[in-house]
Amino acid sequence: MPQENRTKEIKIRLTEDEHQALLDRMEGNQLATWIRKTALSQKIAKPYKNTDPKLLASLGRIGGNLNQIAKQANTLDKDTDKLRVFAQLTVIREQLNEVLDRHDR
Repeated sequence: MPQENRTKEIKIRLTEDEHQALLDRMEGNQLATWIRKTALSQKIAKPYKNTDPKLLASLGRIGGNLNQIAKQANTLDKDTDKLRVFAQLTVIREQLNEVLDRHDR
C-alpha cells in the first residue's frame, strides 16, 4: 500500500524548556513522527457527560432550598432560628447525596 503524501504543515513555537521536554519524552529518533503518532493515537474524551434532565430538576429544587435558607440566615437573631437553619442544611446535604448516588449509577 503506497504511503500518502503529507502536504499539510503545522508550525508551533516552543520555549527551550518545552522543546527539551518533548525531546526527553520522545520515543524513536524523529520528533515530528513521534508528535504525529502521539497526537493521532490519543482518544479525545468528551468534556461533559450528557446530563439527565431529572438530575437538573433535582439540582434546581436544591438551589431553591438554598435560596430560602440564605433569606432566613440574613434575619437570624435567636439560637432556635439558627438550629432550624442547620436542620435545613442537613436535609439539603442528604438530598445532594441522594442525587449524587443516583447520578453515579
